[in-house]
Amino acid sequence: MPLWFPVAPMKATLGSLPHDDERWAYEVKWDGYRTVAFVSGGTVRLQSTSRREVTESYPELVDFATGVHADTAIIDGELVVFDDEGVPRFELMQQHRRPAVFQAFDVLRIDDHDTIGLPYTDRRRLLEQVVEPGEAWIVPSHQVSDGAALVRATGDAGLEGVMAKRLDSSYTPGTRSPNWRKIKHRRRVEVVIGGFTAGTGNRSTTFGALLVGRPDGDRLAFAGGVGTGFDQPTLELLGARLRELATGECPFDPEPPAAYRRGATWVEPVLTAVVDIAEFTNVGFVRHASFVGLAE
Repeated sequence: MPLWFPVAPMKATLGSLPHDDERWAYEVKWDGYRTVAFVSGGTVRLQSTSRREVTESYPELVDFATGVHADTAIIDGELVVFDDEGVPRFELMQQHRRPAVFQAFDVLRIDDHDTIGLPYTDRRRLLEQVVEPGEAWIVPSHQVSDGAALVRATGDAGLEGVMAKRLDSSYTPGTRSPNWRKIKHRRRVEVVIGGFTAGTGNRSTTFGALLVGRPDGDRLAFAGGVGTGFDQPTLELLGARLRELATGECPFDPEPPAAYRRGATWVEPVLTAVVDIAEFTNVGFVRHASFVGLAE
C-alpha cells in the first residue's frame, strides 16, 4: 500500500522582489493545480491542495514512481497543461483534454527521512537527485539571485509570474510563509461596463460585480465579471451612476452565460473601466480582475 497521510502544503505570500536578492532562489510560478505526490512500493498517489486524493484523475502520472530513485518519497509540485506554444494555461488544466505535466519543485520526505527541516538549497539538491525527468514530470530549473531577470523573462513569455524562496528556509506545512513570495504579472486593460450583479452583505445597497465586455466590430463581446478593487466610496458612487444607466436590454452579443445573467441589471454601455487582470482566458474572459478606475 503506498505511503499516504494527507499533507497541507506550504503556501506563499503575495509580494514583490526582495531587496536582499542574493539570499533568495527564483523559480517560475506555474499556473495549474498544486499537487503532492506520494511514492511508495512502485506506485504513486496524488493529493490536491484541499487534501483530496486525485490519483485516478491523472493517469498520465501512473508511472511517476519509476522516475523516483527512492523506495518512498513525498514530492510537492504543480500539475500544468501546456498550449501549442508551450505556455501553461489554467483553462486547459481545468478542461484536462491533453496530458498534464507534473512540475516537481520540493521534496518533503525521502525513504525514512523527513526533509522539511532542511534549508531550501539542500532540499532542492536532493530533489534533483531523487527525481529523474520523464514524459509527464520534470524538475524545473531555478536560479539564485537576479530575480529581476526572471521576472522580465517570464513576463515576455506570457507566464504567470515568479516564486521567490529564501535559500535558508525550511518547509513549513500548512503555513502561508513570508519565506516564499509569489510575484505575479498583471495586465492593465480597458473594458466596457454593460451591467452589474446584485450585492450581498455590506454590498447589498451597491452592487456585487461589474459585468464587462470588449468591443468586437459592431458588437460588445462579453468578457466576464470584476468583483474586487472597490472601496466603499467607489461602490456607492459607481453604484448610483450605474443605476441611472439601467436598461432592460442586454448590451452583450451574444448574451452572457446563464450564471452571469441571473440577477443581473443591464446598463447602457457608455462607461469604460480600467482593470488589472492576470490574463484573458481562451474564451476572452478576464481572469483575477481588479477594478482600478473609470477611463474618463
